[in-house]
Amino acid sequence: MKALLLAEFFKLFRQSRTYFALAAIFIIEAIVFVSAYYQGSNIIDILLENLKQSFYFEGELLNANLLIYLVLNTLWFHLPLILMIVVSGILTSEYKDGTIQTVMLQPVSKRKFILSKYIVAIVFTLVVVLLLALTSYIFSYAIFGNGDLIVYLDTLNFFTADEAIYRLSWAFALGAISMVFFSVVSLTIAVIFKEAAKTWIIAAFFLIISNLLLKVDFGNNWFNRLFFAKLNDTWQYLFVNEINWTYIFNSSMLLIVYSIAFIGIGVFIFNRRDVG
Repeated sequence: MKALLLAEFFKLFRQSRTYFALAAIFIIEAIVFVSAYYQGSNIIDILLENLKQSFYFEGELLNANLLIYLVLNTLWFHLPLILMIVVSGILTSEYKDGTIQTVMLQPVSKRKFILSKYIVAIVFTLVVVLLLALTSYIFSYAIFGNGDLIVYLDTLNFFTADEAIYRLSWAFALGAISMVFFSVVSLTIAVIFKEAAKTWIIAAFFLIISNLLLKVDFGNNWFNRLFFAKLNDTWQYLFVNEINWTYIFNSSMLLIVYSIAFIGIGVFIFNRRDVG
């Protein structure tokens, strides 16, 4: 298993697709910073002109904490889409090149082979989220400085600088669980469809539908709590005044269960199917 994992990591970081994806993620992050630097102050002044007359805010409202929160919002679509493309490619590229048949001619367990890809996908996803968090903290604090955080979720919520850092850090951790879920799903889709184009289209469709269903109220409390599409905004519940840690913990654990279930489906299908 160790040899398989090392081989998968080697293949992942040998393909140019991985570096193009990482570059795209950090370019999006840079665009957020540049846009905020040139236009953010004007927008905030317009939105909070009346509130500034009644309330005192510590530091500039256009600050590192707000920028980190804006970067977090790439978790809705940009980051999971890029991750799904890269992760699914670690299997579809082998189908395309025909190398998977060569590997299967060796004394390699099909179950261990596909499990190694899932493990690499999870580790890669966590590393990318960690890098995104670190760069957003480093550059935003270096450029914009500290200050209170303002977030609009049904109503305006205000957090002190120390409280904002605490909530933002937890948000990246919870967001990583959601990103792992989408990465795992994309690899399972690759197991089913094999071809890169089909896999990317289905993966993008899955992501879009998940985001659409997230906004739908099905009018059934248990379904809203259990449906996987309703769990990918768990990190947003850190930005309400009173954090419901029980809900956050249960939602996170349930999303992990869904991820494990998709891994099980992928391993089962791959193990039963001919690799040709």
